[in-house]
Amino acid sequence: MILLVGLILIISCNTTLHHPLAFEIHGIDVSHFQGKVDWSQVKAQGVSFAFIKATEGLNHCDTTFYSNWKALKQAELKRGAYHYYLPDIDPALQAQNFMMNVSIHNGDLPPVLDMEITDVDDPETLVKDIKTWMDLIQQAYKSKPIIYTNLKAYYRFIVGRFEDYPIWIARYNDKAPDLGNNRIWNFWQYANNGKIEGIKESVDFNAFNGTHMQLESLCIKNLPSTEYLELMRAK
Repeated sequence: MILLVGLILIISCNTTLHHPLAFEIHGIDVSHFQGKVDWSQVKAQGVSFAFIKATEGLNHCDTTFYSNWKALKQAELKRGAYHYYLPDIDPALQAQNFMMNVSIHNGDLPPVLDMEITDVDDPETLVKDIKTWMDLIQQAYKSKPIIYTNLKAYYRFIVGRFEDYPIWIARYNDKAPDLGNNRIWNFWQYANNGKIEGIKESVDFNAFNGTHMQLESLCIKNLPSTEYLELMRAK
């Protein structure tokens, strides 16, 4: 199975990188830049999960989010939604933007904070604000958010501070990232120029560090009632 998935992705991808055959479960992440996606074709090539851009900053919602979110459910692919974080905007308002737009169900992957900042004047304020966003999201969806970041930002802002949050790390290489201190990453974005049938544009490729059972265990299971979520969004 590992070899089959790896070979499928190699055939489908026009990239110079060697794909990590050691990992059983592969996925992609998309936004409006990828245009219309044929999720049935994507799934047929061995993709098991997808993260899609939901929101950014104060009030932006990706133009393809709703259609992708619904289509992923119909295709029976594991789905996750991410928020692109902007450091100069109130984190509570950014969390509200996400909650107003994203309806997560049991079986979905936890919300993702896309935190790509590598240089700020006040690192401690950034860390505090990130914690505010994640606390509000965790309270609303009853699940610890996944942190997406690159190695530079991880070592500057995340390590030693957010040790119990799932990590999705970007490192475009054929060598898996090393987070140090025996810390295990959950997702690895290993290529940003992949090609796959069902998507005309280049797309990011990702691996999950575990089994299908472990991926399932990471997904949300005890989501609160719709009424509770509506109350949280109204705050």
